[in-house]
Amino acid sequence: MIKILDWYIIKKVVTTTVFIVIIFSVIASVVDASEKADDFVKSGQTAYYILTKYFAGFVAFIISMIFPLMVFIAVILFTSKMAGRSEIVAMLAGGVKYTRILRPYLIGALFLASVFWYATQYLFPRANVLRANFQATYVDAKSSYEVGQYLAKGSNVYVRVDSNTYAGLRNYDTASKAAYGGFFLDRINGTKVVYNLRAQTMRWDTAVKKWKLERVMERHINGTKEDIKAISNMHIDLHVKPNEIRFDKYLKDKMTTPELKRFIMLEEMRGTEGLNDYKVERFRRDATPVSVVLLALMGAVVASRKTRGGSGLHMAVGIILAALFVVMDKFSLTFSTKGNLHPFLAAWMPNIIFTIVAVFLYRRAPK
Repeated sequence: MIKILDWYIIKKVVTTTVFIVIIFSVIASVVDASEKADDFVKSGQTAYYILTKYFAGFVAFIISMIFPLMVFIAVILFTSKMAGRSEIVAMLAGGVKYTRILRPYLIGALFLASVFWYATQYLFPRANVLRANFQATYVDAKSSYEVGQYLAKGSNVYVRVDSNTYAGLRNYDTASKAAYGGFFLDRINGTKVVYNLRAQTMRWDTAVKKWKLERVMERHINGTKEDIKAISNMHIDLHVKPNEIRFDKYLKDKMTTPELKRFIMLEEMRGTEGLNDYKVERFRRDATPVSVVLLALMGAVVASRKTRGGSGLHMAVGIILAALFVVMDKFSLTFSTKGNLHPFLAAWMPNIIFTIVAVFLYRRAPK
């Protein structure tokens, strides 16, 4: 049964978190606006357009990134004030168990985590579409660094047509839907190539909804024998449409979780490599709401001890723990994308380690 004291703490958890979210969002928006002021002016768009088409998505992006830390700081703020006024001591002296004091924190954290989970799965990706489209159109397109990065990577695409057939598009241009550097397709039987096709150019034919190849050289290979045929042009079905060939660094942020799952499954069927970024994002969307609950309870444990330093000492400890959490999160992501760490483990590693830290702090808390 929820009592008056429970409602008091739950209300504090929610309202203080909302206040911290607003403060951090305003600060982040001001800093970002100062950095991109020139880009906003060069875009030629109105202030209303920038607010609705960029900052609406930018604020959602910031919240999705650091919401667990906002909850952590919010809990430390009001709990340290309660401890400073000896409210926690009075509860314990009155015979209230320490676990009973933590119960409303858990309820408030579960409520915030549930809202955040739904937003992470469906709402934030839709908002990120606004930010990403504006960023790609008015910021990245004007940046020599971004253009250089794109050219350095090259616009080569490799797809797996079926279990035995592989294809590659060289110098593919998403705007014209054409590969000007050539196209190749190899069909393998066991360890031997039995069919090879080369084309000088390749483009999407909107009339027949297939890829059109020009100046084609087709080879059927049977042991030491080859049957070579030159074809001026032909159509081919790769089971891949132009809208599925995208060079979009914001893609994983723009897809809802069902869309992200389908994308990963489809790309795995095609034999695409380098999907760990997307897999980590998929698992992180479930792991981050759990971080909200974990950090909220940890904040309550850290700040419930009455100290001479007051809120300042609690905030210092909280900031150090928050920094460690962020660093650990980034390291696990790097180890997954650049190394061999499993994406699931990379997404859940901070929670696993900080659960151990939370248990340690709980055992040392005054009860």
